[in-house]
Amino acid sequence: MSKNITLAIDENLLDKVRVLAAMKRTSVNELVRNFLTRLVEQEQQRDEITEELLRLSRERMGDMGDWQPRREETYSGHPRFDRWR
Repeated sequence: MSKNITLAIDENLLDKVRVLAAMKRTSVNELVRNFLTRLVEQEQQRDEITEELLRLSRERMGDMGDWQPRREETYSGHPRFDRWR
């Protein structure tokens, strides 16, 4: 069920959005609805990806065994560490 909302928007911006909507053969209402739908979908996707990364990090904690990089390996001067030079 759709609900109506009141939106305060600068008159100049509204004029530009009306032109854009006309160019796309749609309404300002549809543009706003599509924008908000995409915004929510993107946030949900980010949440799902974050949750999956956290799950993987919890499950894989012990996979490296006792190995830890030595200081010499970390700061070896290998090209991957020279990004800003």
